[in-house]
Amino acid sequence: MVREITVPKLKNPIFILAWPGMGEVAYKSALFLREALRFKMFAKLEAENFFKPAAVVVEKGIVELPTIPAGFFYYFKAPKAQKEIPDLLLFVGEAQPPLEKGEELARVIIEYAKKFKPQMIISFAAKPEAIDHKSEPSLWVVATHSQLLEMFKDFDIKVLPQGQISGLNGLILGVAKQFKLKGVCLLAEIPIYAVQIENPKASGKILKVLDKYLHLNLDLIPLTERAKFIEEEIDKLIAYLKGKPLSQGPLPLSEEDIEKIKKDLAAYTKLPQSAREKIEALFKEAKRDISKARELKEELDRWNVYREYEDRFLDLFRKEKEKEKDKDNH
Repeated sequence: MVREITVPKLKNPIFILAWPGMGEVAYKSALFLREALRFKMFAKLEAENFFKPAAVVVEKGIVELPTIPAGFFYYFKAPKAQKEIPDLLLFVGEAQPPLEKGEELARVIIEYAKKFKPQMIISFAAKPEAIDHKSEPSLWVVATHSQLLEMFKDFDIKVLPQGQISGLNGLILGVAKQFKLKGVCLLAEIPIYAVQIENPKASGKILKVLDKYLHLNLDLIPLTERAKFIEEEIDKLIAYLKGKPLSQGPLPLSEEDIEKIKKDLAAYTKLPQSAREKIEALFKEAKRDISKARELKEELDRWNVYREYEDRFLDLFRKEKEKEKDKDNH
């Protein structure tokens, strides 16, 4: 499944991995790192076994099967003058597979990477919170082992006491731990009403810590400028929704405003693949056990996509009633 172009000689590298997800935080962080340090690609994960086409692509009336998403391995070796920088191994996945294939894909990646004897795994993720888009996001950390948490205690990072990290950006650590590897996940907060919008501020927050930890000397100004642009665009949308001129400056948001913004953003942006897959998984569970419908409804409301799934959701109850009728007739 992994097609090698070359095999780099690496000494106990730090292994960084990322996939697209909420706010594109993990994915864009990895892409920025790849370009900033000029990582070299050396292998490709051909993932046909993990992705199945669900639609066709149409171009000028002609249909074609879509290209299967892949993943790419990169490496970085610092110049001799920068001995403090460890060797780095980077994996960037183009898309996350269906939920039931996630663990299997993670195992393929970790099994391949083990031959490089990585000293640590690092992944990134977003943490949706009830914060304003202009707020400075907090950074959180989870780890496979408690001693790793101690390593980050001087980086102004909070330890996540409980919760879960959905998708491969979290799952990869669980699989790595099964393979006796150590790892951490850095989570940056993003506004819950803007989870479907790129969040360079959150990416910058993660990379600032990574830069300090690995002595990379990154220039994060492009991310800062991008973050400012995104903030201004959201300000314009908020001003428009509230019927106020932007010159009046940022306006306080009520809960109704936030709900409206979430709905409007949902109309103009895509639902993250990981969220859509979780919704599909919950639909399957609800078909087997109607009590799961409540959890499904909460997830649909969280992403403001209930209207998109309303017919399917109501069908669950219609079918449940049909089942009960059949039982009574027998």
